Amino acid sequence: MSDTTTPPPAPRQRRRARIAAVSGFFGTTLEYYDFLIYGTAAALYFGPVFFPQNSYDTLLALASIGVAYVARPLGAVVWGHLGDRIGRKGVLLAVLLTMGVATFLVGCIPSAATIGPAAPVLLILLRLVQGISAGGEQAGSALLALEHAPDDRRGFYTSWTQAGSQLGNFLAFVVFVPLAALLPADTMAAWGWRIPFWASALVVLLTFVLRRRLSEPEVLQRLAREGLARKVPIAAVLRHHLGAVLRIVVASICIAPAGLVYIFGLAYGTTAIGLERSGLLGLVAIASLVMIATQPLFGLVSDRIGRRPVFVVGAIGSAATVPLWLHALHAGDWLQIYLYGLVLMGVFVSMTSGVLLVAFLEMFPADVRFSGMAVSFTTGIVVTGFIPAIAQSMVQGDPDGWPAIAWLFVGIMTAAGLALATAPETAHVPTVGLGLRGSARPTGSAAATAPNDGPIAPVAKGER
Repeated sequence: MSDTTTPPPAPRQRRRARIAAVSGFFGTTLEYYDFLIYGTAAALYFGPVFFPQNSYDTLLALASIGVAYVARPLGAVVWGHLGDRIGRKGVLLAVLLTMGVATFLVGCIPSAATIGPAAPVLLILLRLVQGISAGGEQAGSALLALEHAPDDRRGFYTSWTQAGSQLGNFLAFVVFVPLAALLPADTMAAWGWRIPFWASALVVLLTFVLRRRLSEPEVLQRLAREGLARKVPIAAVLRHHLGAVLRIVVASICIAPAGLVYIFGLAYGTTAIGLERSGLLGLVAIASLVMIATQPLFGLVSDRIGRRPVFVVGAIGSAATVPLWLHALHAGDWLQIYLYGLVLMGVFVSMTSGVLLVAFLEMFPADVRFSGMAVSFTTGIVVTGFIPAIAQSMVQGDPDGWPAIAWLFVGIMTAAGLALATAPETAHVPTVGLGLRGSARPTGSAAATAPNDGPIAPVAKGER
């Protein structure tokens, strides 16, 4: 197969990489704002509104969060297939609009007191739509950044997608603070919580404008031009890259501490320990801002020393810090709650989450990269979506049951660390050789002259 494509000049490539990284950052910011305001509202308000007169109202509300994670793999299959077949940009716009409509409508659902059982049913259905949408978001945004980035800066540019999710976290939680301060508690519980959902219409409009400016990677044009695009990318993923899929599924649970601090901590701290909501929301806000800075930093570090050492140290540190944070939360010690919370999220979780997207994407060749990444990653975080509810069930009626949660997280983070520690190191593999095995990986002058937009592996006739 001949290839006459000329690599873009270095300044032009850097400019394209910056545009892709900034677009991914803001796109993921706004997408996660929509997705995560649900988590805050579920922890603080949804129990009495949609599950009234039930002693497990908070548990049921938190469990509804996990519904979206179950739907994510379905969305990953759909968006991944379309992204590998017809292009990244159009898929990301469709993801955004699907999420936007569902989020706005959540704010319009009448309470269970008004329409009875139909209220929680509508809530769950819209949460499913949100999950289907989220199945393609991070994979698509990070993929664009990786495919435009120079070989030696893939970790740095791709990490901005994950950093954008933290700004989304910040906005999603902080938006409730002024509302709670301005509106009486009964008004906030009755309808004030709906305002952030309605405001998402403006967020979606802004994001749509930003994503319209995204460029399509040259690799997709090459796939179509040379007849190498696969008709069923997910089939090729399962046939040729099953090991990478299983590895990513396990390693993906490294993000579980975020749900512990951001969602479970709010519910447990306010209802079981009696802590002020504003103090816990403040921790979430500060931790999110810190992670916006530290995730790209660790992405850059991984470009130099490798993905594995950064990820493994982060997993070990998270396993050691979670018990300290839970003990501080149970004791109501604000100084330690903030200290251990910021060390956990701003350092150790940033180490794992800052490199996970690039490490996972680098396991697949370009023709199946969207499908492989989206399906593997979203399948792995299905369990993660239920972690807040699982943790809540461990302390339901027994606030002293937090040590069991600590041991759960030690096991989770150990498994995640081992999954990536045993993976091949890909940080210094040329982009053109990513996902290719053995002799299929270009070396020497071939690697130097190959276009920096991903590998194009010949597809057997029967596989198309």
